[in-house]
Amino acid sequence: MRTPTTVEKLRGLPWSYATNAANTVFSQFVYMGSVFVLFLDHLGLSKTEIGFVLALTPLAALIAPFVAPYTARIGYKRAFVLYYGGRKAVTVLLLLTPVILSAYGGRTAFWFVAGVTALFSLSRAVEETAYYPWLQEFVPNSVRGKYSATSNIFTAFTGFVSVWIAGLVIGHTAGLNGFMLLFAAGIVAGFVSVWACTFIPGGAPNPSEAAGERNLWAALRDADFRRYLLGLALITLGTVPLASFLPLYLRDLVGLDSSAVVFIQMGTLLGTLSSSYLWGWAADRYGSKPVMLTGAAMLVAQPILWWLLPRQMVWSLYPALGVAFLQGVGNLGWGIGAARLLFVTIVPTEKKMDYLALYFFWAGVTSGGSQLLGGRVLDLTKSIAGQWGPLMLDPYTPIFLVSLLMPLGSILLLRAIRGDSPFSTSQFAGLFLRGNPFLAMGSLVRFHWARDEEDTVAVTERMGTIRSRLAVDELLEGLADPRFNVRFEAILAIARMPADERLIAGLVKTLEGRTPALSVLAAWALGRLGDEHAHAALRTALDASSYRSVQAHSARSLGTLGDRSAVPVLLERLTHEEDEGLQVAYASALGKLGAVEATGPLLGLLGRCEDEMTRLEVALALARLVGDERHFIQLLRRLRTEPDTGAAQAVSGLARHLAEEGGISAEAQATLLLSAEAFAQNRMEAGVEQLLAGIASLPPLAEAGADDIRRVCVARLAVSPEPPIDYLLLLLFVLRAG
Repeated sequence: MRTPTTVEKLRGLPWSYATNAANTVFSQFVYMGSVFVLFLDHLGLSKTEIGFVLALTPLAALIAPFVAPYTARIGYKRAFVLYYGGRKAVTVLLLLTPVILSAYGGRTAFWFVAGVTALFSLSRAVEETAYYPWLQEFVPNSVRGKYSATSNIFTAFTGFVSVWIAGLVIGHTAGLNGFMLLFAAGIVAGFVSVWACTFIPGGAPNPSEAAGERNLWAALRDADFRRYLLGLALITLGTVPLASFLPLYLRDLVGLDSSAVVFIQMGTLLGTLSSSYLWGWAADRYGSKPVMLTGAAMLVAQPILWWLLPRQMVWSLYPALGVAFLQGVGNLGWGIGAARLLFVTIVPTEKKMDYLALYFFWAGVTSGGSQLLGGRVLDLTKSIAGQWGPLMLDPYTPIFLVSLLMPLGSILLLRAIRGDSPFSTSQFAGLFLRGNPFLAMGSLVRFHWARDEEDTVAVTERMGTIRSRLAVDELLEGLADPRFNVRFEAILAIARMPADERLIAGLVKTLEGRTPALSVLAAWALGRLGDEHAHAALRTALDASSYRSVQAHSARSLGTLGDRSAVPVLLERLTHEEDEGLQVAYASALGKLGAVEATGPLLGLLGRCEDEMTRLEVALALARLVGDERHFIQLLRRLRTEPDTGAAQAVSGLARHLAEEGGISAEAQATLLLSAEAFAQNRMEAGVEQLLAGIASLPPLAEAGADDIRRVCVARLAVSPEPPIDYLLLLLFVLRAG
């Protein structure tokens, strides 16, 4: 048996889209949409009888385990095409319904329609049994989510148009004429679908699989498979009865006419169409399980919303369309996630015949059983009437309650199933709660469609500004881009993002790279992100990097991250390093870390530095050892803007503070006030002289290291004819903070 190549599979996917789109017309016009339910009701069937006819299709799946070897033996594709065409041919008989009804009456027409539906269902059961293994083969796992999304876009759009046409036809025709017209058009579309599917590759006969030893019990012993089937059953029991009889609820209780009921499906299809790409993309990127559970959570709300619809109002159609839209979104999320999980994680490829036959069998049993049960419940509860708070009590109330509880149970059960990605459901939901997900999605699209480097850089910058975790993969892709400017901008963007393990790992890889300009930026970004997972990589870069600039920025980031374990290394390097740039970086880190033991070396460095900005940075490091840097910066700004006024205000404030604390004599306070007056008159040297005299009798400062700083500053100011701003600034700060 030859397996098609990935290229052949990808080439065949458009034919699969065409097959599904054409079959959507058939389904909406004949068996699977509101049209068929209204057709059965028009024949005068009870809800139990309608449920019986609807249940025939899923219940036919009971034959799946028995026909699976046959489909493998003749080939999944051949079996599919043969029985796929057969079910379309059988459906032609439905066009005789008006003749049967006219000649033999309603009961005979009921059994005739049921018989045709049964033949259709049996043919469909064989076809679907062949389809699932074939589907697992011809769709590559790497694009399975994208395939589902794209297929759903085509089918939703086709379904949208089909429902619109069906609504118009039903609204403008009388009796069975409109139904027969739709059936005929659907059958034609069905045969087009049969033609298109012949171009899909794969599905060759597999005699070895057909003749191999079957062990259905082995599949059922698979704990994850059992959980999956039970979760599927709960979802089915909760959603299928509601979906099956929703057209009658909307017509009989909400008050919509038949054409409006058909139009409601347009809301569902619009929800499917608008969310298809998002769900498929999310499933491929973040895994099947979180997408599946998120979709299931959305289904929990559906029965409540349907239950609360305003009834017998002219405008009831519009909220109903809104609820249908949300239902389409939730249904598709569940469908894409559950299907992808089944094919990628749950079903072993070598045992797909047994697993998928059991899956189809079980899906049919639960779906058919739920439709039978739903119809019977509606007939038994037809006398219920009343109101409880805002909720109307009617025959559909039990259906709504079951539809609420069953998906909840399914979520609790499926949470324990093995996933296919490290993302949890809460993490997945959190992706859409941080930042702006709509702007993020737009940026992701523009990133992949960027024309040149300039566009890519601009989009990358925007992703950082939006700060959405949805952009993590694109930012990592930016880090690996061969264009330097894109990588540079990606690092800047990542620095603005919330901390993320994958982003940290990407920055660490860049830090360890051989492009020092980017390594320096990566070291800075790791510090800005503030995640402790960066400590080890930064310490390694500090010790082992051959680039001084990388060592310097690694030291600074370790200080920013508060890594106290780095203090001994930084202090040792500060005392032995000869490069002033590295010395200042170590000093800054030690200051941020509050390493009081570094006071002496920092004071020595301050005395050796000649550049003003360098001196101020070292002074700031010293200030951080004894107080709040905010006050240091505020004082610096005042001294820079108006040195005389700033110094005068600082000294007078110091005098008041010391007087309130009781730590200064009246004479010393008076001297400080004279200093403030001298500063105010722009007599800076006199102001410094009076300041030093006023503080000479002060007791030792309480903060560790503060007295050492005061002593050095006093000594430096005493011998300087022009008081350096850094020493004056540092002294005033220490006197107030220490």
